[in-house]
Amino acid sequence: MTPWEYILGAVLIVISIVLIILVLLQESKQQGLSGAIAGGADTFFGKNKGRTMEAKMEKITKILCTVFIILTLVTTFVVGFLAK
Repeated sequence: MTPWEYILGAVLIVISIVLIILVLLQESKQQGLSGAIAGGADTFFGKNKGRTMEAKMEKITKILCTVFIILTLVTTFVVGFLAK
């Protein structure tokens, strides 16, 4: 194995562990039947929704997911085509 494979593999493992932790820390969006009947109860907080910790964690999760997918494709390219 080349050093690039070790480096990319280690970075993938770290990103996946951070993603797991972030997803587990986020609150559930499921409100059940009462949330479906009553409608949006969060309308008071609608203006400041982007500033909450939950919104920041969602944004970080989306960014890390994108980085993870791109890094996985790069790793596949490095291992599949450059290692030969």
